[in-house]
Amino acid sequence: MIRRENVITTNSAWEVRRLPRPRKKLLDRLVERAAALAGLPADFDWELDVRFVGDRAMARANAEFVGHEGTTDVITFSYFDDPDSLFPGEAAVELIICIDAALREGAAREDSSYSREMVLYLVHGLLHSAGEDDLSPGPRRRMRRREREVLAGLEKEFDFAAVFPGA
Repeated sequence: MIRRENVITTNSAWEVRRLPRPRKKLLDRLVERAAALAGLPADFDWELDVRFVGDRAMARANAEFVGHEGTTDVITFSYFDDPDSLFPGEAAVELIICIDAALREGAAREDSSYSREMVLYLVHGLLHSAGEDDLSPGPRRRMRRREREVLAGLEKEFDFAAVFPGA
């Protein structure tokens, strides 16, 4: 019997013209590995939809979906609560990632860069989808530790600047 690895289909929309799009094949591989490291389901095929947006679009999404004013780094929608309700072609996870936040944070922090922030936001969203929370101190510490673990695992296999070139 041949065992087929589960497949995560990554659908992405790049809504910012001033930077190059991520390299699709590298992004797909990085997402597959990040999802595995985050502990997301590996027993069925699922889809990830990612919108990469600027500050204005993120502020609109943040107000509409979260009820918060202003921009943020990533918004996560996860539908893993009931995987049997997922139909082929429907996303199990949707992420909205703010490119402008990654540019700002990557420039402001000595230990980061635009590309590292972009990967961090992907990881953060996938960890939320895996059940991690950062709304109170204890879970927030766990979330930060898990982010560091997943990023360290990804850094062994990927050049983040090759996935997200251009800043």
